[in-house]
Amino acid sequence: MVGEIIGDILRLTVLAGLGIAGIVAILLWKKNLATRVTFMRFVIQAVAFTVLFYIFSYSVPMLYLLIAVFGLSLFLGRFFCGWLCPFGLIMDLEIMVRKALKIRHRPLPDKLNIVLHKSRYVILLVFLLLPAVFWILDSQEVMVSPLMAQLLAGHYRVYSVILDPMVPFIVPWSGIGTINLASINFSYPYAQNIVTFIGENIGIYLATIFVVVTLIGGFLIRRVWCRFCPTGASIAAINRFKGFKRVPLLYVEKDEEKCTKCGVCKRVCSVQVNEVYEQKSGRIGTSQCMLCARCVEMCPYEGALKLKLGNKTVFHSRNWLEPPKVE
Repeated sequence: MVGEIIGDILRLTVLAGLGIAGIVAILLWKKNLATRVTFMRFVIQAVAFTVLFYIFSYSVPMLYLLIAVFGLSLFLGRFFCGWLCPFGLIMDLEIMVRKALKIRHRPLPDKLNIVLHKSRYVILLVFLLLPAVFWILDSQEVMVSPLMAQLLAGHYRVYSVILDPMVPFIVPWSGIGTINLASINFSYPYAQNIVTFIGENIGIYLATIFVVVTLIGGFLIRRVWCRFCPTGASIAAINRFKGFKRVPLLYVEKDEEKCTKCGVCKRVCSVQVNEVYEQKSGRIGTSQCMLCARCVEMCPYEGALKLKLGNKTVFHSRNWLEPPKVE
């Protein structure tokens, strides 16, 4: 038992060390200020991916993981969505492939984008109320509905659906909803729940359609799923309640005096958040922002945008249009 604990600590220490080494390497050798944070985010996403794979390899109750993520969001907002989410990593890798092929992304109309963002809460409500709907549809007049009992005892849980984006695309298990290639088990967010809950005969086809549609959508439209992800909605909703709006310690701040309304922040945002561009000054409080800091990274005006943790500036926008000064 002690040996296993020591082994776990050593593995986590190695992962943390690799992540820190990767970040330091980027800071030292990546001279392009317009992409430095993006590469740092990929390093952190890779480490988070490995950690989640490691967690899923143990019989840790997934409800505990969900509580930990929501607890983190109380203080760091949607940091998980922008920096840690495995589903987000898939879409970010698609963005890299698209850029390598020199294919332009397709922005959504602003009104449609806002509708999609608001629809997150409707989708989340559907997931939350689904057990109650089955209860109502069950015609048996008994104190405990057999259908409801089967639903709650089976694979489906409200929190299992909310946890789905956190499932890495390489998983330590095999079975329904996974594909084994070269002794590696590949999965995809929501695929296992679709197959298990709907049934293997129809579920396989629906899961395949879901994978194809989201992959094509993620290739053409940046972070398309994040615009109506129920997990992102539930994380964002925590900080929407009265008394919690000022709780997230991590946020983007704007200095209007240094802003020239060039529109770069609006164009580079992966989920088309307009508040950074439209808001005058102060804390950007929209729940759409995933705190990926791409706007801060790309803003060409010194100190116009800042990513802040509490009252401390983590980093601020820099004039990357000028060549770096070499002493």
